Amino acid sequence: MRGLYIHVPFCVKKCSYCDFYSLPVGGNLEKYIQAAVREAALYAGQGFDTLYLGGGTPSLLSHDLLLSVMLGLRKTFDLSGLVEATIEVNPDSASQDLLEAAREGGINRVSIGAQSLDDRELVSVGRIHRAGQVNSTVTLAKNIGFESVSADLIVGLPGQTRTSLRRSLEETVELGIDHLSLYCLSLEEGTPLAEDSPENLPTEDMQAELFEQARAFLSTLGFMHYEISNFARPGHQCLHNLNYWRGGEYVGLGPAAASHLNGKRYKNRPDLDAYMNDPTGQVESVEELPAKEKACEEAMLRLRLLREGVDPGALAAKFGAHNVAALIRRLDGMVRECVLDCDERVYRLKPSRVLTSNPIFAEVLG
Repeated sequence: MRGLYIHVPFCVKKCSYCDFYSLPVGGNLEKYIQAAVREAALYAGQGFDTLYLGGGTPSLLSHDLLLSVMLGLRKTFDLSGLVEATIEVNPDSASQDLLEAAREGGINRVSIGAQSLDDRELVSVGRIHRAGQVNSTVTLAKNIGFESVSADLIVGLPGQTRTSLRRSLEETVELGIDHLSLYCLSLEEGTPLAEDSPENLPTEDMQAELFEQARAFLSTLGFMHYEISNFARPGHQCLHNLNYWRGGEYVGLGPAAASHLNGKRYKNRPDLDAYMNDPTGQVESVEELPAKEKACEEAMLRLRLLREGVDPGALAAKFGAHNVAALIRRLDGMVRECVLDCDERVYRLKPSRVLTSNPIFAEVLG
């Protein structure tokens, strides 16, 4: 499976917790789309199974611009085998016109940046939408006929309680979503929230309690916890992201976008002005790992998949048994340390270590 990602790096307002590359929206959306289509020409003729328009805020595109980028991509690439196409939207900008253009352009999945259905929590981190707009966006997306509707929620927002999180979960699920991304709030260096943290931020222990409460609630409703931060009804896992976690290939278009092709990882400069001037010359780094390190990287990514886990036989077939021997010894050691499970020679992260997985991943990488 191969994925295509298009970064739309514009926001009406940057949230206080966000450290993604995004800039205030201006009058350059049309020029940006033209630049992205020019960059796409570098990979002309390649085929993709999944497509993802992320941001930033792709829902800031107009009806015509969204159709323009989809037309440009279809002219440049072979998208005849496309099985999933996602657009991220914010509730304040996901108009009926925009969502109808998305469906007309062949997009079949929408991911809604809800973050909370509590207005006080939304205000506390600078979100510009309100809970009622989340409701109307989900309803609109379902009525327009998207095959899958996903929402993002954040655990650990300022002032969040067990009651407020439970209410956000209940209301979101009642709207009929198929997929939920549940992220724990992290204080990223250089963000306003990290520089001036409010006193009512839940502690790490409280955040862990909230996450466990959410996980238990979602499991009772038939949502499968298939990846560390992701839950889905059967058949609604995000295929685009599954490709990342399985070590698959993908192309990223736009400033700060990353690609993984032919065993190499590429990343574009996070520089919008430079990109607009020359979208075909913005690669700032290229990394090609030796087979041993590449096997470790794939094992780390696959451990994020809580049900699939890591099959050492598949790794050996892909990278060579001699290149995975030391990795397998480390994995066996982690089983003995009770941080991983091993069932029928498939290694999986213990459910109790989901929120403390980073040190485990570091050990897997060696």
